[in-house]
Amino acid sequence: MSSAQKPAIHYGWHIVWSSTLCIFSSLGLGRFALGMLLPAMGESLGLSYSQMGLISTANFSGYLIAVLGCSLLTARLGHRRVIFLAMALIGGSMILIGRSELFAVILLLYFLTGVGSGSANVPTMALLSAWYSNKSRGKATGFAVIGSGFAILLAGKLIPFLNDRGGAEGWRLGWMALGAIVLVTGLICFLVQRNSPKEMGLEPYGSMKDGRFVPLPEVDTKIDRKTVLHLSAIYFLFGATYVVYVTFFVLSLVNDRGFSEMSAGNFWAWVGALSLLSGPIFGTMSDRFGRKTALATVFSIQTLAYLLAGLQQVPDIFLYASIGCFGITAWAIPSIISAMAGDLAGPQRAARVFGFITFIFSLGQISAPVIAGMLAEQSGNFSSSFMMTAFLAGGGAIISALLPGKQRPEKG
Repeated sequence: MSSAQKPAIHYGWHIVWSSTLCIFSSLGLGRFALGMLLPAMGESLGLSYSQMGLISTANFSGYLIAVLGCSLLTARLGHRRVIFLAMALIGGSMILIGRSELFAVILLLYFLTGVGSGSANVPTMALLSAWYSNKSRGKATGFAVIGSGFAILLAGKLIPFLNDRGGAEGWRLGWMALGAIVLVTGLICFLVQRNSPKEMGLEPYGSMKDGRFVPLPEVDTKIDRKTVLHLSAIYFLFGATYVVYVTFFVLSLVNDRGFSEMSAGNFWAWVGALSLLSGPIFGTMSDRFGRKTALATVFSIQTLAYLLAGLQQVPDIFLYASIGCFGITAWAIPSIISAMAGDLAGPQRAARVFGFITFIFSLGQISAPVIAGMLAEQSGNFSSSFMMTAFLAGGGAIISALLPGKQRPEKG
């Protein structure tokens, strides 16, 4: 493409905002809105803490299955089509949950939501690796993952409003409204996204030198399997910790601390608002100071968030501090791990490597909600559940610091 034909804004930025929209719907609405929906739904259907944990686990089981076959499906159909079909599955299954009466049916449908979430998330993050060079990848993925923050912010305000309007069955309106939003955003993503820069005659963003686009060297020869396994262990610990917080924090405010649903929703909205900073701040930090430094820093802050959430009979300021620590780091680790997958494997194999790492991550997501729910039933509150996550997050900080080398992307 000649200089006269080059757009003022590289198309990679359209890939970023559409990826943000995809994460907003596939993960933010498809998964992280569950914490706001559970209190009213649980009360309406008479669900126990263990059953609520199983609903979350069903979703993550679907996510796990999706990431196993996602790279093969993407290779056959392309990122764009897979993302669109996945978001159609998410939206449709969520709308049907809003019409369901039986616990078993809800489990099955939310399992399908999880299949859609995994099938949308992995190709989205791999798409960013294809569109961005290694020196800009952390920043790009950092902006994409803040979509979850927008979703939490929306859910924190919209769900209590719909519950108030719909009464005891208001939670059904919430599921259907969020599902409809997913369907609309899925269509927008399909219209905007492209599978690679080559489709538009471009080089990846960030591969600019002296005003000309030139490819930067990518690590695409030998994949360091030990580092991939190390990253997988780190991502497993993130999956086993953050999921307890996003699933049960609002429920703990309502059931353990006597907050109204509206007040709890305001707290949760603050998580969403603060999390908008998490990806850009720590993704850029990983580009500049190294991936492992950023990972260890994030885990350390999240450890404090879980400790504060687990304290009982303390002033509300401790809850605000917990929200602040979690919110400011909420989506940082996925953005850094995704960037590292691109660093290690190059854009052509990033989906496969990120898919494997995400598979291990999903194992943590599947097991943690059920264990946390059982602990809450035995103790009568969620304190022990949050303390468990604090211990695991502390381990994540330690093994992140033990990553080999500086883990800093090469500069072009």
